[in-house]
Order: sequence, then structure tokens, then C-alpha cells
Amino acid sequence: MESESLGEMGWMSHLVELRNRLLRSVLAVLLLFLGLVYFSNPIYFCLAEPLMRHLPAGSQMIAIEVASPFLTPFKLTFAVAVFLAVPCILYEAWAFVAPGLYRHERRVFIPLLLASTILFYVGIAFAYFAVFPVIFGFMAAAAPQGVAVMTDISHYLDFVLSLLLAFGAVFEVPILTLLLVKSGAVDYRDLKEKRPYAIVAAFVVGAVLTPPDVISQTLMAVPIWLLFEVGVVLAYFSTAKSSQDAETPVTQDIG
Repeated sequence: MESESLGEMGWMSHLVELRNRLLRSVLAVLLLFLGLVYFSNPIYFCLAEPLMRHLPAGSQMIAIEVASPFLTPFKLTFAVAVFLAVPCILYEAWAFVAPGLYRHERRVFIPLLLASTILFYVGIAFAYFAVFPVIFGFMAAAAPQGVAVMTDISHYLDFVLSLLLAFGAVFEVPILTLLLVKSGAVDYRDLKEKRPYAIVAAFVVGAVLTPPDVISQTLMAVPIWLLFEVGVVLAYFSTAKSSQDAETPVTQDIG
């Protein structure tokens, strides 16, 4: 009975800690949102600029719903607050699981956490600065003659956020590859042999996560493939270092 009560108290303490860390993450998002809400319209203008740049002179975006002009910028601001709070959210997740990790696992986890955060933001920046101008330029040029391109602000936001999230996620491929190798699920030699399948999978993912045009699919598939190659290289050096450490004899001082 006493051991059961102690186990129940342990579970309750974990649940309380999980609740507190979730509350800290939510608080960080809310504080960022409150700090950015005044700039909701300028933030939306920055997001719409890659499309507006390629529209004909005098064109503008439209709102087909009554509340869209008011709610859409706030929705974007909340999404930006969540993106900016990713380091805090990941830190709280790390702090929650860290006590259950071994020392060598903690040493590996922190660099991976930092690298995954950086890669997430790099993926978003790549989508905004490199992919959006090409996609929207192609779409504006491909519009049939006599068709006015007038995008709804709410639909545009959903489309853009899905692409930003997709590119942020696919830029985690090196981390995923390294984790698969470190966990022993795959060997880096197998990854090298399955490179053709990885290239095909990259183009399949690009076709699923991007609009149905060859340009945007390629702009996602090629980075996925290159990031896969980076993951293979990292896995090789990680495996080589682990093998070297395992082969190093342990010496003891006598006397």
C-alpha cells in the first residue's frame, strides 16, 4: 500500500510539472502575441508582399468574408507568436524529459535541440525568401488572359502558413536521419545504398506538400534530398566517433 501511494505521488508530481511547463509555454505565446498584436496589419503586409509584388499594377487582395479583414491579421499574429515561441516550447519539453535521461544522452540532446530550432527557422526563411517569389511569380504569369488574380486574404494565409510549416518541418531531415542512426534503427551504410529511394521520396513529399506545379515541387524536393545527404554525412562522423571511443582502451593508474 505504501509503495502504491508513493508511486501515485510520483505520477502526480510528474503531471503537476507537465502542467506547469505547458502553462509556461502558453504564457510565452500569449506574451509574444500581446506584444505583436499592435503590428498585426504590417505583419500581414510583409507576408503578402511576395504575392503583391507579382500582381498587375493596381491589383489588390480581397476579403470574401465579413470578419476576414479583422480576424485574419490576428490569426497570422498568433501563428507568428507560436513560431517565435518555439525555442521556449522546446526548452520546456527538454527540461521535462531531461531528469529521465542519462548524462551522455543529455549531452547529445542539447545540441540536437539547438540544431533543430535553427533548421526550423532556416526552413521558414528559405520558403519566404526563395520559394514564395518563384511560386507566386509563376502563378501570376500562368493566369489565363482576361482573368484577374484577386486572392482572398484568409485563403492566402492558410496557403502560406501550410507552406511555411511544411518547409520548417522538412528542414529537420538531417536531425531525423541522425536520430535514426544513433538509435540503431538504421545504419548509415544502408542510407547510402538507399539514396535513389530517398530522392524519389523527396519528390513525392514535394508533390504532396506543395501546389501542383513542377517548380514548387522541385523547390521542396531538392532541399529535402540535400538535407538527407547532410544527415548521412553527420551520421557517418557520429558513427565513426562512437566507434573510435569504443575502441579506445581504458587505462587505470596504479599506485
